[in-house]
Amino acid sequence: MQENPSHFAPVFVPEQVGQAFRTAVAEACRYLGQTAPNPAVGCVLLDAEGEVLSAAAHHKAGGLHAERLALEQAKQAGVFDRVRTAVVTLEPCNHIGRTRPCTEALLESPVKTVWIGSEDPNPTVAGGGGARLTEAGVTVHWLAQSANGAALFSLCKALLAPFACKMTEGRPWITVKQAVNSAGTMVPPEGQTTFTSPESLKFAHVLRRATDGVVTGTGTVMADNPAFTVRHVPDYADRRRLLVVCGQKAHTPEDWLAERQKQFDVLFCRSCADLPALLAKTDALWVLVEAGPTLLAALKELNLWDDWLTIRQNAAGVDHYTVSTRHDVTPLALFPEWARCTQEQACFPE
Repeated sequence: MQENPSHFAPVFVPEQVGQAFRTAVAEACRYLGQTAPNPAVGCVLLDAEGEVLSAAAHHKAGGLHAERLALEQAKQAGVFDRVRTAVVTLEPCNHIGRTRPCTEALLESPVKTVWIGSEDPNPTVAGGGGARLTEAGVTVHWLAQSANGAALFSLCKALLAPFACKMTEGRPWITVKQAVNSAGTMVPPEGQTTFTSPESLKFAHVLRRATDGVVTGTGTVMADNPAFTVRHVPDYADRRRLLVVCGQKAHTPEDWLAERQKQFDVLFCRSCADLPALLAKTDALWVLVEAGPTLLAALKELNLWDDWLTIRQNAAGVDHYTVSTRHDVTPLALFPEWARCTQEQACFPE
């Protein structure tokens, strides 16, 4: 049985462990959008003095989990015997999947202390990674019960949010991206496909890269002929994403569909009400909505969104970001652009 972290007495997160958590999250963020159906996870190994020996992340399903990759890197670097502390953003797995349990890899190493960012939210897995390590004599600390780790805990939860949503609600995390100009309209000037700044355009493509797919509507397809590919930033090699088009397939140009099917797994959804069930059948953990006002209004009415990024350009051409969220965390907080965001808890965009 998985042991509840609330049973543990509060502990103080040492500065070096705190920095290790930030490093682990940053390393995991490098692979956001490629790990599904597995979560993005980071791991940092420290020696007895708190020096970083190895930092790794889960790259993609079928590959080594973050803990095993970090340990393997330590072996290759000749520092394996110095490892004493493992800092992991997610509770190490204690079940056999495509790879052996990470708890066993840690127990076969010199690790004496494990710091865990978040509990495993997967209800279909026995879990108990923390309990297994504790039973074997490893000291286990949980960020949730630390005296000074609230910010680090939120960061780990933000990293895990898409996977946790899929595990608890049965569907991917849904981020809506909406850009409006100073007049409050989403329609770009004649001859342009966008009116936002180059920085905002790059951010949009960073989000495309980090997510597992795009949700759009037939109106957007017909009006904009969008590619939905990742540009302006490097993309993963040979990465096929999900593309869900809300509306009737008959309203989609055949040449556009044929071109998109070269790079996307394209699905059609006749009604927004059917979207959760359709998304639940996919491996996607996080999808980005890029659509027009009709689809956005339908999603708002159905409360079918988790966070909503509004990029509002003022009359001077300066973009302002507002994020509305229905939860206590958002994966948008993982990106540097978050510092520019005005946050609104459980609010609806205008």
